[in-house]
Amino acid sequence: MREWQAELVLDTRAQLGECPLWSVAEQCLYWIDIAGRRLHRYDPATNLDRVWWVPCEPGCIALAEKGGLVAALRDGFYRFYPQEGLLDKLADAPYDSGDMRFNDGSCDSAGRFWAGAMYEPRTAELAAMFCLERGATRLGWGPQHDLGVKVSNGLAFAEDGKSLFQSDTPNHVIYRFAFDAASGQVGERQVFARLPVKGEEAVYGGRPDGAALDAEGCYWSAQYEGGRVLRFSPQGEIIGIVRVPVARPTMIAFGGADLRTLYITSAREGASDDELARQPQAGGLFAVRLDVAGRAEPLYRD
Repeated sequence: MREWQAELVLDTRAQLGECPLWSVAEQCLYWIDIAGRRLHRYDPATNLDRVWWVPCEPGCIALAEKGGLVAALRDGFYRFYPQEGLLDKLADAPYDSGDMRFNDGSCDSAGRFWAGAMYEPRTAELAAMFCLERGATRLGWGPQHDLGVKVSNGLAFAEDGKSLFQSDTPNHVIYRFAFDAASGQVGERQVFARLPVKGEEAVYGGRPDGAALDAEGCYWSAQYEGGRVLRFSPQGEIIGIVRVPVARPTMIAFGGADLRTLYITSAREGASDDELARQPQAGGLFAVRLDVAGRAEPLYRD
């Protein structure tokens, strides 16, 4: 099994760093701090990190075909224009924002922006997946389809447009769905991988959080509380590990000119004072060079 070691590139100490997103056009990395209510733009050439405050928690972002970003905040979908620092609301959140918020999300090859939700009490499988298509919002799937999860995470679309992945972090499971990229319809769900549950099995290596697919169709999953990123084969077998020097990696993105740099966000939220004393880099942005490339992220189409 291949192993790599990630190193700190930006000591930001984010509360809940998430959703790294590489811009091929700008050669920079956008990412968010959900709990800190901030959107970041990191330029590895200069090591500068520009920051914008947003009015409520950002769950995920995507690059837009006409420039700027599209963002899913707790209270709805927005267009974001970095040069001006302006937010323009596109649609209200399709749920009760008192106990739900958007979480992980991504675009498919047809330019739809899919944003998962999380049910914050985490006591029931009431989270869902929503789709923003040409400015209109619809339900992708959720409890109404007997496909509810507690926290939607790890969304990634296969390059052939025939399948997508989603992880349910608290339940330690990764799913693969049949998918039709042309119509945007989601089909049958199957278990792709299960991870050991904390307290129930002898070996605990974290919970599946944010993810991305590489150019070989392998699924890379950040393991929250596990201090690692796992590389799964298309058959769901663990074939690679990236060691991260903090316990709470949250999500990943392939970047760099050749898309062979893996960027990894992390969190301080939920860590004890003792853990933070032992891991002062928690909440930082990490990176590692790989011998496999990722894929450029699809763009949202207005």
